[in-house]
Amino acid sequence: MAEIKVRENGPYLVTGDDVTLVDWNGAAYPIARRPFALCRCGASENKPFCDGSHKAAGFEAAEGAPQADSSE
Repeated sequence: MAEIKVRENGPYLVTGDDVTLVDWNGAAYPIARRPFALCRCGASENKPFCDGSHKAAGFEAAEGAPQADSSE
């Protein structure tokens, strides 16, 4: 099973052996190691993969999963 974890102020971390990453034409990216991280800050020189540039760019994410309403 694949899992995509949103890292706080960082990339999407993708785990699982049953994941294929494809571009808009359907061509698969070679994945050298697992787990792998996908850039979400836009600063990576190795897009779509994360190269750690979010740290120097000062990327701050605004989203998190919504919390369940405890009044329900």
